[in-house]
Amino acid sequence: MELYSHIISPPCQNVLLVAKKLGVTLNIKETNVEDPVEVAALTKINPQHTIPTFVDEGHVIWESYAIAIYLVEKYGKDDALYPKDAKVRSVVNQRLFFDIGTLYKSVLANIDAVLEGKQPSEELKEKLKKALDLTEKFVTERAFVAADHLTIADIFVLGSVTALGWVKYGLEAYPGIQSWVAKVTAEFPDYAEFHKELTEGTEAYIAANAAKSN
Repeated sequence: MELYSHIISPPCQNVLLVAKKLGVTLNIKETNVEDPVEVAALTKINPQHTIPTFVDEGHVIWESYAIAIYLVEKYGKDDALYPKDAKVRSVVNQRLFFDIGTLYKSVLANIDAVLEGKQPSEELKEKLKKALDLTEKFVTERAFVAADHLTIADIFVLGSVTALGWVKYGLEAYPGIQSWVAKVTAEFPDYAEFHKELTEGTEAYIAANAAKSN
């Protein structure tokens, strides 16, 4: 199984963590989507040339949510990460859709502004605050974001929350999220090493991007 990926990408981080939790070994193809040569090679596999892109015995999937669900359904020893119970799964799905359409969307909009050398507008800040307020509610009304145990929804929401590091956004106002982050990351014995790698990669990318804009 191959994964075209880059550690600084939150969607890639999400797939990597799902694979870790499943005990699935991926052949990582480090991919720079800003390199025309690498993009051309990726386009032959994925016409949208986005990462992560996953290949399993010739079967190609992109979009991180689709990859994660495929991994769990094919390689999961049970359905804990993506429960089959219709009611529980509906909450997991709602949180995933909330992440892609609201939380991660807001985080990414703020990151894009910073990478363009601007301060996020008051509108962007307010949208992010509202998304985090909802996240705080989700993680305090249950043990985890969608159920009483870890699911793929936790992993994806964690990726969005972790990405706040790009804009140095503090979580002091969200004790529930802080406690939940500790609980989720504790599910991964090597998370500290994983987080160190993504943080160093992110900081290097931000520094290089700042140098280009000067």
